[in-house]
Amino acid sequence: MVVAASVVVAVGTVTGMIRALDDGHGASAARPDASGATLLVPLPDVPSASNSPSAKASSSTRPKKTATSSTTTGTARKPHRTATVSPRLYRHPESQVLDWVHAHPDDPRTEVIESRIADQPAAVWFADFTPSTITSRVRAVTSGAAAQGRVPVVVPYAIPERDCGGASEGGAADFDAYDGWIDGFAAGLGSREVVVILEPDSIAQADCLSEAQRADRFEALARAGRVLKTADPKARVYYDAGHSDWNPAAQQAALLEQAGAASAASSDGIFSNVSNFHATSAEIAYDRQVLDALGGPASLGAVIDTSRNGNGAPTDGQWCDPAGRKIGRAPTLNTGEARIDGYLWVKLPGESDGCRGAAGTFTASYAYDLAR
Repeated sequence: MVVAASVVVAVGTVTGMIRALDDGHGASAARPDASGATLLVPLPDVPSASNSPSAKASSSTRPKKTATSSTTTGTARKPHRTATVSPRLYRHPESQVLDWVHAHPDDPRTEVIESRIADQPAAVWFADFTPSTITSRVRAVTSGAAAQGRVPVVVPYAIPERDCGGASEGGAADFDAYDGWIDGFAAGLGSREVVVILEPDSIAQADCLSEAQRADRFEALARAGRVLKTADPKARVYYDAGHSDWNPAAQQAALLEQAGAASAASSDGIFSNVSNFHATSAEIAYDRQVLDALGGPASLGAVIDTSRNGNGAPTDGQWCDPAGRKIGRAPTLNTGEARIDGYLWVKLPGESDGCRGAAGTFTASYAYDLAR
């Protein structure tokens, strides 16, 4: 999308993110359109001098192969270690990146993409408004994670007036419909731990709405958090804080409070940097400022999208598949940082923002540049 501060880029029902769509293959199907992974060691945190926003994406699996094949120039390819996989977070077993890996076993880029992106856990997005199947599709993800004893990350993305009519427009027609969709979503959560990234852009990008529309949206978000946490008391629900180069912390906290993010009945805290590039260090500082301004229980924390922020944001403000970016810190729920509950891959590396490939599609050249 081209809106300056927004995060999600999508086409059609929504692309540019991992998602579980109602594809007509049965109510229990839950297949993401992309994959997620991370690096062997944390990439350097380069503070960003950018005043830009960004763009947005998705998860995978495949047995390891020995890497002795050669490149197109005949030079022996050095084996790459497999990235450390989180012992807790869930990796969905189907994705665009996995499809690409399976289809290109002899491509010289395959090993790097497989080990550093396809093998890592990433969020699963629910971005199409299909009320009749939402419960079964969410349950397919949460039950799959439960069978492995892992924690899934799910993204409800169907708020009315989503993306303010931008590239990711869509969602429910009205708030009555949205409330029903959230009820169905909650019914699929089960009873185990799950991380919910509730409606990216819905709060930070609310300035396009009238005062009455914002009030309706924030009421719906507060209700959504309560419904999700009532359905599954182990669910951890996080609200949209934008990112460190968007709204000032105090302003964002005031909006978050109106949406219920300061209440333990509906919220476990905030998320930031979804589909963006801002350095983890900048996001940690910003998120703590937002939490301090927000108030609420001391238990409130933050999760940060680190999928593409290994080199920080570009200084020229470019948001669409900018050159020189790298994958960031591996997904984990153990950050060692006070009030930072997790580093997550919400946008999947390799899903194009629309410049290196069609928006939301896996682009091998982009994934390889990010991962190598």
